[in-house]
Amino acid sequence: MNKHFLNLKEYGSTEVRDLVYAAQELKKGSLLDKLKGKYLALIFEKSSTRTRLSFEVAMSQLGGRASFLSVNDLQLGRGEPIADSAKVISSMADGIVLRTLKHETLEDFAKSSSVPVINGLTDLSHPCQLLADMVTFIEQKGSIENKKVCWVGDYNNVCYSYIEAAEIFNFNLVIVCPEEFQPKDLKLASNVEMTKSLDIGLKESDLVTTDVWISMGDEKETSSRLAAFSGYQISPEVMDKAKSDAIFLHCLPAARGQEISHDMLDDPRSKVWDQAENRLHAQKSLLLSLL
Repeated sequence: MNKHFLNLKEYGSTEVRDLVYAAQELKKGSLLDKLKGKYLALIFEKSSTRTRLSFEVAMSQLGGRASFLSVNDLQLGRGEPIADSAKVISSMADGIVLRTLKHETLEDFAKSSSVPVINGLTDLSHPCQLLADMVTFIEQKGSIENKKVCWVGDYNNVCYSYIEAAEIFNFNLVIVCPEEFQPKDLKLASNVEMTKSLDIGLKESDLVTTDVWISMGDEKETSSRLAAFSGYQISPEVMDKAKSDAIFLHCLPAARGQEISHDMLDDPRSKVWDQAENRLHAQKSLLLSLL
């Protein structure tokens, strides 16, 4: 049966941990030709910088090749059934990275694909980002087990993947979010809690992470979101409320002056540039595992 990478828990806890450890080894510089002759199709409904570039460079450094296929240039964008497109593309490609507006589109595509399909981001989750985040924390601080992670801001796709990662890597996650944006009837594991208090979330945190308040597709809610999240900006002064050796991560792109202060990314506790680079090594690990 074909193995896809749609969400962390679906892929398997042991397998996800193995991907992170393998990425650390790959970062040491061993460039392999193990994917020579392999082709990866990148199909995106939404814009991308880090995901697209990291997969293209990863395939190149591993001896294969990748190309970007805009939905607007495919028959998929003209109404061809998802199953039909999946069957055709997977008959030629060795793997497919799909970034979609709806997670259901990804699942439907994977059902009809004869090759591995990778979640390049959906409205539900962003598992590739979490691989890089785990690599970054471990290389900076060691094991993340039993550490405290503070997510600040919107309950979005990256936050969902953090909840899955908390179970897999056994860290304590506190989600700090305005009450009106907290999902209703969400069942959380014992090591995950949700609060509207920034102070509670930051206290004794080993990792503080956030994301934009206005994601792609939420632009119509800009004014209400800016008002609701205005008290949740992360700055060097706010980071002082976490542990003295805490690190800061942001999946990028960042909106300076909104979820972060203008100087936050320049703070020595910010590891966002290492985090961005680690997308490449995490993607290599994933591609070697699947292809």
